[in-house]
Amino acid sequence: MPFRQPGRPKPPRPPDSSAPQTHRGATPVGKPWRLVLRTPQQTHRLGQCVGTLLRGGEVVALFGELGTGKTSLVRGMADGLLADSAAVSSPTFTLIHEYRGRLPLIHTDLYRLTTSQLDDTGLGDYVDGHTVVAIEWADRWTDGLPADRLEVRLAHHPPAARQVLLTATGPSSTRLLAELRTSLPRRRPTRVVRRTRVQSSRPRRASH
Repeated sequence: MPFRQPGRPKPPRPPDSSAPQTHRGATPVGKPWRLVLRTPQQTHRLGQCVGTLLRGGEVVALFGELGTGKTSLVRGMADGLLADSAAVSSPTFTLIHEYRGRLPLIHTDLYRLTTSQLDDTGLGDYVDGHTVVAIEWADRWTDGLPADRLEVRLAHHPPAARQVLLTATGPSSTRLLAELRTSLPRRRPTRVVRRTRVQSSRPRRASH
């Protein structure tokens, strides 16, 4: 089933300063990209495509409520990095998980942590220009997020789909988002041809 981009939006309202486009007022670079993911497989495929495009040092900041597919997307990233995606789980109790593929992948979930606890995790040490860092509940890391990151905002999209908004905030994430736009596989919707009675009826054989 193809990825679908929402239809053309209505004329925009005046900007609302109380609703920033990125976390903690970071300035988006370029235009954000919005997609609708209709199946868990599409969420995984999006993460997998991100993983194949990573060069090392990128930070992917994931935002969204419970059940919106954050861990599924990270599992796809691991798959794209040739790491063991089956081993990827939400690191709720073990704060930091590390997976080895063509690049090291750090996966962390900040849901249960306070700001003071975050200072003791050493998470900032992994932002080293080589390691890929995927952060679930990234909004909890108020002042630690690097200026250059790919923000991935996931939300429920009734009845059973998910909507994702991808925003780049620096040169590395801008490169990643641009390549993702051109690399993400899209398949045209299958055209359904309804057959009329005339088309569906078989011609009668001539009697001899």
